[in-house]
This record gives sequence, C-alpha cells and structure tokens, in this order.
Amino acid sequence: MNVAYDGYGSSPRCYRAERDLFELTDMTSVAPPTSTADAHKYGVLFVFAAGVLWSTVGLGIRMIEDAVVWQILLYRSISMSLFLYVVIRLRSGESPFVQIRRVGFPCVVAGLSLVAAYSGGIYSIQNTSVANAMLLFATAPFMAAVLGWIILRERVRVASWVAIAVAIGGIAIMVADKSGSVVLRGSLAALGSAFGFAVFTVALRWGRTGEMLPSVFLSGLFAIVVTFGICQFSGLSVALSLHDGAISMGMGIFQVGAGLILYTLGSRSLPAAELALLSLAEVLLGPLWVWFFLGETASPNTLIGGAVLLAAIAGNAMSGKRRKPPPITAP
Repeated sequence: MNVAYDGYGSSPRCYRAERDLFELTDMTSVAPPTSTADAHKYGVLFVFAAGVLWSTVGLGIRMIEDAVVWQILLYRSISMSLFLYVVIRLRSGESPFVQIRRVGFPCVVAGLSLVAAYSGGIYSIQNTSVANAMLLFATAPFMAAVLGWIILRERVRVASWVAIAVAIGGIAIMVADKSGSVVLRGSLAALGSAFGFAVFTVALRWGRTGEMLPSVFLSGLFAIVVTFGICQFSGLSVALSLHDGAISMGMGIFQVGAGLILYTLGSRSLPAAELALLSLAEVLLGPLWVWFFLGETASPNTLIGGAVLLAAIAGNAMSGKRRKPPPITAP
C-alpha cells in the first residue's frame, strides 16, 4: 500500500530530520505543490518563523540559573504535553491516545527516542558552546538517511553520500576543538541528541505516518515520567524557582509547541529542498542570540567546521531541488 508523506515536523530538529530524510533518500517529501504565490509566501513566512522560535533554545537554556537538565526537561515536557494535547484535540477532533494506538509500537519507539534526544540536547548546550551544539544538531538528517538505508533499505542518492562525507569532515573539525568553550562531552551529547532525532525519523517511517504530533505528545509523557523518577532517585528537587520554571515551561509552549504549529502550516506549500534551506535559520540564529544578549562567541574550529557542515546541508538540499518526490512504499 502506498502512503503519501505530508512533510510534517514535530520538534525543533526532529521535524527537520523527518523532512530532510527525503532530501537524502529517493523518497523525498511530498508537500503538495502550491497553486498560488500567496500560499508559497505564507509558507516561507511560517517556516522561517518556526526556525526563529527553535533558534531560541540555546538562549533559553543559557538563561536558566540553577536547574539541571532533568529539571528543565521535566517542566518543559509538562507544558509541551498540555499544549499539544489541546492542539491535537482541536486539529483532529480526537484524543492523541487514539492516534498513538493507531500507529502502535513505532510511535512508542519514536517517543522514547525523543526523550534521549531532548536530554542530550539540553545537556550539550549546558556543556559546550551554543554554536557548537546547534551545528552538531543539524547532522540529524544525515544520520536519519544512513539509518533509513540500513533499517528500511531506502536508497540514498550519490550526492547525499558525498554530503554525508563532507559533513563528517566538518564534525571532526568541531569535535577536535580543544578550546575552553568546547567541551568534548557536550559535543558528544549533541551528536547523541542528533542520533535520537534520527531514530525518531526512522521510527515514523517504519510506522508509515507523516504525522508527528502524537509521537511528540507521547515523548512528553515519557519525559515527565523519566525525569521525575531521576529527580526523585538522585535527590533533585522538583520545585524550581519562578525564574527557571517560567523559562522551562515557556520553552515547551513557544519554542517547541508554537514552532511546531508554524512549521506544520508552512511545510504544506513548500518543497523539501526549500524547507531544508529555510531550516538553516535555526542553526545560524541560535549562536547569534547568545552572542547578542550574552556575549558568547564561537571558537575558530566551530566556525570552520560549522561552515563545512552547513555547506554540506545546503549543497545536498540544492542537489535534490528538482527531484520529483515518489510515494512512500512499504519496505
């Protein structure tokens, strides 16, 4: 049975991993072509706005005063889950739990992988420069392509293999940085986060659904259980200061939730290659915010390696721009 992929996304990097996987494989996104210039214009506006919201994650975490990764993720997941529950009910008219049961086990795998991705993402930003973390997050689509090739036997384009090789070179330059602003464990956590988003992408492909909202909602519930348990086991308080709690919950609603809605609306009228290029706004703006507001700068290795990585992403997107997306078929 053929299932048309709708190109939706669901969390700051997981939407891009899901969508960009189809730029890397021969199963590209099938966002319906727009019939009017206005639809395209608003699509660009919405997707770019989503990227701007996602780009604030580094600034938000930098503004946290005392909370650690598990406390931040607990509060962010609570607000995100409540927000997505309301959105799903209004959008579909049914409970997200009904949609989760419909997808089945792949939805569970997708949700658990996001918990790991979220945890690694927050930890990495707290232990390396925002620029380094954001750039390494952007490797998720390449990891998703390789996993799709291994697990789902999806064919990867030759141009994409070249882009992956170039990206690995950029990653090596960044991870090899010995400067004080880049800590190896933070870089490894960022790559682990990207891998989690890649697993999420492949799980959705396995479940043959382009709808990410239920899986992201489920990931929020998993994260609440996991982080609450870790806090209790390790003696961390679940009570945060008003400052830290407000920022954490605000990120769940605006940075993740609102970004998701804007991306979902905009992605319907844009081709995958254009989405890939617009999504670079997150990677480029993230370091800019912390430099402008907090004075944080990137190391030379991060700038050089990041430039190589961004060139690989942009080159891969442009190489697939004229490809006509075929339907998704069962592996």
